[in-house]
Amino acid sequence: MKSHEKQEISRLPRKYRPLSAWEYFGYNLLFSIPLIGFICLIVFAVSDSNIVRRSFARSYFCIIILIGIVLAILLALGGIDKIKSVFEAFKS
Repeated sequence: MKSHEKQEISRLPRKYRPLSAWEYFGYNLLFSIPLIGFICLIVFAVSDSNIVRRSFARSYFCIIILIGIVLAILLALGGIDKIKSVFEAFKS
């Protein structure tokens, strides 16, 4: 990143500053922790302190909902055996 880009970003209010790649990586790790990550996910999804972090948390939350819907559909259609066969297909 060039110096004038860094200066421009530093002039932005904290609420609108972009996240670095390491911050995205860290938030992914944090959100992956079962209970604590889910609580942090909800807090960041409704927080107004950083718009970019809030949007990232909301997108992560949407992915969790989509995975839940897919698992619910698989359970409704074929039960546990269907889910096991899907995971076994990914392994091989």
